[in-house]
Amino acid sequence: MKYSKSYPWVLVGLLWVVALLNYMDRQMLSVMKPAMQLNIAELRSATNFGYLMAIFLWIYGLMSPVSGIIADRFNRKWLIVYSLFVWSGVTFAMGYATTFNQIYWLRAIMGISEALYIPAGLSLIADFHTAKTRSLAIGVHMTGLYVGQALGGFGATAAAAFSWQTTFQSFGVVGMAYSLVLIFFLKEKEKSADTVITTAHPLPAKATLFKGIAALLSNKAFWVILFYFAVSSLPGWATKNWLPTLFAQNLNIPMAQAGPLSTVTIAASSFLGVIFGGILSDKWVQKNKRGRVFTSAIGLALTIPSLLLLGFGHSLFNVVGAGVCFGLGFGLFDANNMPILCQFVSAKYRATAYGIMNMTGVFFGAFITDMLGKSSDAGHLGADFAMLAGVVLIALIMQLYFLKPISDEYVEA
Repeated sequence: MKYSKSYPWVLVGLLWVVALLNYMDRQMLSVMKPAMQLNIAELRSATNFGYLMAIFLWIYGLMSPVSGIIADRFNRKWLIVYSLFVWSGVTFAMGYATTFNQIYWLRAIMGISEALYIPAGLSLIADFHTAKTRSLAIGVHMTGLYVGQALGGFGATAAAAFSWQTTFQSFGVVGMAYSLVLIFFLKEKEKSADTVITTAHPLPAKATLFKGIAALLSNKAFWVILFYFAVSSLPGWATKNWLPTLFAQNLNIPMAQAGPLSTVTIAASSFLGVIFGGILSDKWVQKNKRGRVFTSAIGLALTIPSLLLLGFGHSLFNVVGAGVCFGLGFGLFDANNMPILCQFVSAKYRATAYGIMNMTGVFFGAFITDMLGKSSDAGHLGADFAMLAGVVLIALIMQLYFLKPISDEYVEA
């Protein structure tokens, strides 16, 4: 495909499918527990299931900064192609697992391969798009994550109709096939110019390992971004991994219904949130350089009452309404993380920066996933969900007080 003015949006479309597969493959496990526990007895314990979900997060988190460093130094096209092929192969292999240990180690391998994608994908989109379209482009890409999350929620339905083994195997084949499509259509862009490269060799003129990390750690704004991103990841990962269970408990419905209802509610509202947040941010920043920060802050503010209702609501109206509000707010927040990062961090270090952010956020996610597994066994999952509203409020205050960009594109002095 010839590089043209339309290619930045073609790129978003190509990576949208990768984002969908990224979240769908990881999300399916969270709703297939009832079907899988018939064959794997250890999954009948919510605590054990929490361990299974958490191992993915710990490995994913540890790999994230490494993935960012690799993406800043090597060709991102091939990094994305290889990672998609491997995690799809893992999904396929999970359909043949017969023991808890096999599922456990396959989830660990999935954590390694999936971690390679997000820093590379987001930095590639940010490089191809100007300030006028960056938030919308990131937002459109993020809708792929939400659609993948929603489709993953139908894992329980597919498992009931066929089997959980067939479900894993089928989607694994789809991902491996799509990785071959990317070989022909995905392009890399040099950070210092508008040239496109397609080789698998390291990109020239990239930041050295220690220089990039030192530049980030000496950047005060990056520490603030890291903090509010990590804290906001607590409710983000809690909804990804435990919202189906919370819906099932609070509404007293089976998981085959709670899975699709919860994931579709969050995904559909987040879809609207990232699109609206992208458009609003791109327009607002033209008039006020804090426009992206303000858009993100509005999103975080919306999640606070949502978490309270998710935790304590027991009617369909309250729980689903809270899910819609949370999704809208988190969408506004999600669409602007990389664009805000671009206001404070050089293009040479953005993948590394996002990798560090991802690691910190995922570690917070692993903690909350493990904690809520024990909370579910103890019978107070809803109350602990509601408590997350307080930590989001702290992140919101930090974000508004400290982040004051002077331009929409960071330029090194």
